[in-house]
Amino acid sequence: MSINSRFNGALAIVFASLLWGTTGTVAHFASNVSPLAIGAFAMGFGGIFLCANAAKSLVHDLSKMRKMPVILVAGSICVAVYPLAFYTSMRWSGVTIGTLVSIASAPLFSVILERLFCQKPFSWKWGVSFVLGAGGVLLLSSGKTSREVIEMDTHLQQIGVCLGLVAGLTYAGYSLAVKSMINSGVNSRSAMAGLFGLAALILLPSLFVTGENLFVSAGNTIVALYMAIIPMFFGYLLYGYGLRSIDASKATLITLIEPLIAAILAVWILDETFRPIGWLGMMLVCACLLIQSVKIESRASS
Repeated sequence: MSINSRFNGALAIVFASLLWGTTGTVAHFASNVSPLAIGAFAMGFGGIFLCANAAKSLVHDLSKMRKMPVILVAGSICVAVYPLAFYTSMRWSGVTIGTLVSIASAPLFSVILERLFCQKPFSWKWGVSFVLGAGGVLLLSSGKTSREVIEMDTHLQQIGVCLGLVAGLTYAGYSLAVKSMINSGVNSRSAMAGLFGLAALILLPSLFVTGENLFVSAGNTIVALYMAIIPMFFGYLLYGYGLRSIDASKATLITLIEPLIAAILAVWILDETFRPIGWLGMMLVCACLLIQSVKIESRASS
């Protein structure tokens, strides 16, 4: 695959991560809405928008997708479970710890799944990048003092951490499912729309239980629509495009930029503060992304 396609794929995933990094700050302005409702609405209606956008390619690729029912169903279940596990993890273990465990564990799960199901060799350069990126996210979270974590029930916090691991595993799972479908000749938009469309059938009914305050005010409505259209619809369009030329393990590694963007927005918009160790963590995440970029360029020159 050419250097331009790899670079463009990595760039698309960076932009997707930028959009995803805004979700925590935006959700802050709908504090009376259940995080489960926000996640279900965003992923559910994001899936509907993806299906509508990819209607023609879905019809064209339907026969190919029918030949891989296990990947399609397993990937859709991962998509449906991910937001429920992710947002519940943030509620029970705190936003910082929940995000840290979910996002930082996804690249590790991705490389394990690729090794198990695709027999992909382990890259030592990937390993260095993961250590820098995950360490940077850890320092980034440590640089912010949070009373909510101190005041939480220890048992619930432990369950929240476990749910964060579930979120990381399911995130890696549906990323690998999309990549496998693309490798089998399915259009990236069809692959993403197929998984998210089926997941919407699971997620949207849950709004009858969790979505009580979702549209009680104009502010909540704007937050819900923003989450579904911008980070979910456009974000996953970009992510699917990136997976055309980037392995799932590398893609999830690049998405470590998401908590970096979330931290910057929290400082800029929500007036949160970080100690110097947090800014050091930001530098390590940037170093992780730089190493991945250098790898792409070095392959081009060879």
